[in-house]
Amino acid sequence: PGADYFVKDRVDKLMWQDPLIDTIILGCTHYPLLMPKISKYVNPGVRLVPQGEFVAASLENYMKRHQEIDRECTRHGTCLYYTTENPEKFKGSARIFLNEEVPVSHIDLD
Repeated sequence: PGADYFVKDRVDKLMWQDPLIDTIILGCTHYPLLMPKISKYVNPGVRLVPQGEFVAASLENYMKRHQEIDRECTRHGTCLYYTTENPEKFKGSARIFLNEEVPVSHIDLD
């Protein structure tokens, strides 16, 4: 069985536990990637919330309370990506997670 079967099975089990669920928080980092599949199987009106919203809001709040750390953060820097796997495969994964093209270099750790 593929990802659709796996997702449908999990969502069905969750909704069976409590059919009145109105919100599901996608707590694992990879769940937002499955969000389109998950949304196909949840009951109508159920809100899906990716955990990234909470992490970003929490970090923003923390940085406002700890301005000494915020001042130490680099602004407008450049990211370089290195991988031991196939760079094209890495670029494909990065495109999914970051929604942008990234420069990737292959390195050997031997």
